[in-house]
Amino acid sequence: MTVADTFPLVRTVGFDGALVTFANTMTEDANRAALAFRAEIEQLRWDGVTETSATLGSAYIRFDPQHLTHADIRLRLQNLLEQQNWYSTPLPEGRRLWRVPTVYGTDLAPQLNEAAAAAGLDPEDAIQRLSTTRVRVLTIGFAPGQPYLGPLGPEFDIPRLQDLTPMVPEGALVLAISQFVLFSGPTPTGWRHVGQTAFRCFRPEMEQSFVLKPGDEMIFEPVSPDQLDQIRANNTDGTGGATCEEITA
Repeated sequence: MTVADTFPLVRTVGFDGALVTFANTMTEDANRAALAFRAEIEQLRWDGVTETSATLGSAYIRFDPQHLTHADIRLRLQNLLEQQNWYSTPLPEGRRLWRVPTVYGTDLAPQLNEAAAAAGLDPEDAIQRLSTTRVRVLTIGFAPGQPYLGPLGPEFDIPRLQDLTPMVPEGALVLAISQFVLFSGPTPTGWRHVGQTAFRCFRPEMEQSFVLKPGDEMIFEPVSPDQLDQIRANNTDGTGGATCEEITA
C-alpha cells in the first residue's frame, strides 16, 4: 500500500474542527502539502472558517458550526484535495530565508560531539553538514514562536536522549530525528544541544511576536564564541546578527 492509497485523510476534530493529514510520518513532501493546502484555504477565505494551521504533515481547519456542518466542510476539503497533487505543489509565497550566526560545540553547546558520534561523523564533518543545510520551518509549536526545522540528512536521524537535559537557554539549537528545534525560551529538553545562537524567536514586545512563519527557511552559519559575545552585546532588536531575505523561487 502506498501513501497515495491512504492519504490524504480528512478527519473530524471535536465539534468544530477538521484535520487533513498527508502522511503518518514527517516527510518533506507531506510538509509541503500541508503548508500549501493551508495557504490555499486561507486564500479562498471560506465563509465560516475561523482558523487554520499547519503541522509537520497535516492542516487543521476550525469552523463555526452555526455556519458549516462537518459534512459541509468535509465535502469542501475533499473537493479541494482533488484539484491537484498537493505533494508537489509549490510552497506559499512570502517565505523568507534567515541566516543565523551560530556557535557549534564548545561549552555553549556541549552535546555537539555526542550528536556527531551518534550520526557516525567526526565533529568537524558534523558542523560542516549542519551549517550548510538549508532547513525549512516545518511548523511552530511546543512554545510560543518556536520552530521545528528540517529535514536534516538521514545521518542525523538520531534518537532523543533517554534523560532530560535540565535546562538549555533561549536561542539553543537542538537536534534529534533529522530535525532542529530553535528554542524560544529556557527549557529542559531531551534533544541534543549542538549549537547556540542569540536569535529570539518570540518577541512579545513586537506587534508580530512570532518572528518565523511555517515555510520560512534557515541556515545556521558558524561563528566563534567571541563573535557571538559581540553579537549579544548589540542585540537590541533580538535578531542575534541574523539576516533575512525574501525567497523568490
